[in-house]
Amino acid sequence: MPPKTAIAPSPVIFHVASDAAPTARPRDDRTLVRVRHGVWADAAAWRTLTPWDRYLARVHAVALLRPDAVFCRESAAALWGQPIIGEPRDIHLFDGEATRSHRVGDVVRHASLTTPRVVEAGGFLLTASADTAVSLARTLPPAWGVAAVDATISKRQLGLCTIAEIRDAFSLQVDRRHRRRCVWAIEHADPRSESVGESVSRAVIGWLGFEEPELQHPFHFEGHDDRCDFYWPRSGIAGESDGYGKYRSAADLIAEKRREDRLRRHLRGFARWDWNDAMRAEPLRRALASSGVPRIRPPDPTMLATLAPSSHRPHRET
Repeated sequence: MPPKTAIAPSPVIFHVASDAAPTARPRDDRTLVRVRHGVWADAAAWRTLTPWDRYLARVHAVALLRPDAVFCRESAAALWGQPIIGEPRDIHLFDGEATRSHRVGDVVRHASLTTPRVVEAGGFLLTASADTAVSLARTLPPAWGVAAVDATISKRQLGLCTIAEIRDAFSLQVDRRHRRRCVWAIEHADPRSESVGESVSRAVIGWLGFEEPELQHPFHFEGHDDRCDFYWPRSGIAGESDGYGKYRSAADLIAEKRREDRLRRHLRGFARWDWNDAMRAEPLRRALASSGVPRIRPPDPTMLATLAPSSHRPHRET
């Protein structure tokens, strides 16, 4: 199956000053909010955006003003739909002619020791998905780096490329900065992951010293086919990482409650946690320990210290 090339659309409709009537002054219109010089959006719609969607809108606004811009790092990731943390401060562009990186306002033009592969997708120029995943694995905290690689290779998430393509992109890199962090994310990536929350949870489970779980394990109980995010077969314990927006209706909640009750009747233990539990680590540790998941090694305080603040939310968590 060929890789996906869909680009995330702007979450808001833009109003460009040059498109307005000669007498119109968007800056005087209180129903609009300025996104960039000459680019405006509906203020009410802007206030409803998540931090990552505000960032995606800012990237689209820059593309509107600079159609020849080549997006990289988190800016390319936002367009590909890859996970980013909150709303990054800067818009990142690749400048193949620059000898050093430089900033103008919130736009950073990057020089690079290695020229990334640039593709055209959806009318945008941006670094290829594999190269973008490598840059995220270099610059983001490790749990987020592995989540970015997971999302890129998982067909249940983005399915943009394969892990082999990401390894190839990494092999072309000559920049030594954060190399070990990137290697760790690539080595621990798993295409079975179905969400950012699952990926981050999997990293934290390992750092807490617990036994490695199986992912997306199927069960057939009482005439129903079920799956769990995590399963420890030696202990007969399953685990679920709840994401924001996972249950979109009362019917979803009822169906999930029945599924959990069914699994609890047939398994030795069942653990459930949410995003904040994983990011703070200790609540996840308690949930796993109380359910009987075995710890096979001491915690890794160095890696646990890399977790982002609990106020960060996953990007498009499902």
